[in-house]
Amino acid sequence: MAVHLLSDAQMRHFIVNGYVTVTTTLPAQFHDAIYEKTVTVFDKEGNPGNNMIPRIPEIQQILDDPNVSGALTSLLGADSYKQPHRHPHYNPPGSNGQGMHQDGGKRWSHHTRRLLVFYYPQDTPLELGPTGVVPMSHYYSTREGAEVSPEQPIMGKAGTVAFANYDLWHRAMPNSSEKKRYMMKFLYARMSEPQEPTWANKETEWTNGTSVGPPEHQEMFRHLWNWHRGTEFGVENSSHNGTSNGESLSGLISSLNSTSESTGLRAAYEMPRFGEKAVPALVRCLQDESEMTRRNACYALNAVGTPAVDALQEALKDSREHVRNNAAEALGDLGNKAESAVPALVETLAGDASGAVRSHTIEALGTTSQSSSLAVPGLVKALADSHDGARRNAVFALARIGQNAAEAVDGLHNVLFDENRYVRGDAVHALHRIGTREAKAVLLRYLETTRWCPLTSKESTF
Repeated sequence: MAVHLLSDAQMRHFIVNGYVTVTTTLPAQFHDAIYEKTVTVFDKEGNPGNNMIPRIPEIQQILDDPNVSGALTSLLGADSYKQPHRHPHYNPPGSNGQGMHQDGGKRWSHHTRRLLVFYYPQDTPLELGPTGVVPMSHYYSTREGAEVSPEQPIMGKAGTVAFANYDLWHRAMPNSSEKKRYMMKFLYARMSEPQEPTWANKETEWTNGTSVGPPEHQEMFRHLWNWHRGTEFGVENSSHNGTSNGESLSGLISSLNSTSESTGLRAAYEMPRFGEKAVPALVRCLQDESEMTRRNACYALNAVGTPAVDALQEALKDSREHVRNNAAEALGDLGNKAESAVPALVETLAGDASGAVRSHTIEALGTTSQSSSLAVPGLVKALADSHDGARRNAVFALARIGQNAAEAVDGLHNVLFDENRYVRGDAVHALHRIGTREAKAVLLRYLETTRWCPLTSKESTF
């Protein structure tokens, strides 16, 4: 069945607001059946958590629906990954709802590499306590994001599925009705860096004659549009005349340190107008004590693009841990545009004493080295790293490298029974993406050993 890709208008809505919704092609009776089965599972067994799909297998048909799979392809590429974490959310009758929060946050990247997917098996009007989201808040890492625009409820008929940026501020709104409200949440990840548009793209430019979103953040939105299209960003807009819309480079650098996160974001995405001239000052900002300044500098370096790579490689050698950490994170966010930095990142992974730096370096290798096996030996070694974040990131990086990580099969085999459930789950997906005969044999043996039967219960043990 052919997938139904998002339109340019839907992609623009997602880029500005951080979410977009679709409705499945399945009939109302199908969703009614899932709702009733969910009620039964909750009443008898409690929340099934990560075992939601084995316990209610029909939910997989939602994720395979052409409207849903088409949206996933549009936003994350054709090889998106349904991560092991998934959770049914229950909003009981008479609830007061939740406080506004982010599931992600402070990842120092605006690029769409992780996505929350919300499925609603019942009609969800306002009185039933829908998910409330704050449009455009996914660009913010401080509480300023929770108030950047009025809260919007995700309402719709049974079968509505919402796709939200992992960093979008959201909450369960109060349920003033007498009915139970359920929402099934999934976490998806991008595995391959964008090379071309993966939605029904017809227009090359961000604006199509009309402005979408606040005028002060048009450069930020344009950057994300170009990133999703897989085109080089920043360089083509470079200007060396010393000003940007009347504002000097030094003025923009000063704005990166503003107490207003919105002001800092605007300044960060104006930097590409100065091209390579902006890079030395931006790299110096990575030395700043202010986390917000350093974060805004990372956004700016990514907006500038390829001209920032060499300077960021040099910053990997800095004596200060936070500078090396931020340099690795910025290179990773540049993805395949920083492929030339892979040898420097491999060297950093092998020699840096900081677990945090190694962790971000590993994450960077997962996005920058997807076209070769150069980073694989170091990543295999990192599967035994004493730093939990480094070990988790190593498994995920190998999954992203996929077919080029064939020599990692033995190492991945060794972590299939790791104490961390997500290390296990990502190792399974890494073996699947590697896809060699050896990888498939290891994977099949593991799945046979760990098979869970959803029909087995204390009332029916065999």
